[in-house]
Amino acid sequence: MAQPDAADRSPRHVTIIMDGNGRWAAARGKPRAFGHQAGVEAVRETVRAAGDLGLTHLTLFSFSTENWRRPRAEIATLFDLLRRFVTADLERLHGEGVRIRVIGRREGLTPDLIKTIDRVEARTRANTRFHLTIAFNYGGRDEMVRAAARAAADCGGDLSALTEADFGRYRDTADLPDPDLVIRTSGERRLSNFLLWQTAYAELIFMDVLWPDFCEEHLRAALDEFARRERRFGAIRV
Repeated sequence: MAQPDAADRSPRHVTIIMDGNGRWAAARGKPRAFGHQAGVEAVRETVRAAGDLGLTHLTLFSFSTENWRRPRAEIATLFDLLRRFVTADLERLHGEGVRIRVIGRREGLTPDLIKTIDRVEARTRANTRFHLTIAFNYGGRDEMVRAAARAAADCGGDLSALTEADFGRYRDTADLPDPDLVIRTSGERRLSNFLLWQTAYAELIFMDVLWPDFCEEHLRAALDEFARRERRFGAIRV
């Protein structure tokens, strides 16, 4: 996929690893579910701020393939919060020209959640002003395995002529630009299996703020830091 001009100081596609809900809740003597609920409000604020700041693509890492190791009650809470968010905000976001899609493995999700996702994606499919992608039950390695399986099926099992561009068409984000910027909250400094192929040349910014406290101020700070960086994509300035 074509990379943006290195001189462009505005990211086209921003992704966020939303981390810190549990620690935010624990600091207040509350259960983890309380932190996840507060995190949904941070999602609403961030989506609004991203549109106001002129971004066109925002991807949020909500639930990873590794999160199945968490307690079943917490997993059920995360499922319910996704369902409630996309349902409660659907018509407003649709009216604002937002296209919503959910990437990741569908297997393991409850039938009612899959039905909700399908309905939301169908309702907003024609929107083009802003692209909101939610990575749910997503893992970068899992995505590459699924992409390879689809490519092998189409190629009759012979992948010897497969190019990077060919492989890119089988990814969950095939019709999205690769991320320019990855933000991770909570002070952790790793990608945690998030968009491993797509973030090859993304700028990484790690912020100490816990996700429920993330707001427009933090997003602006990350965009300002991005603007100060020089992106060469393996080339050199001449």
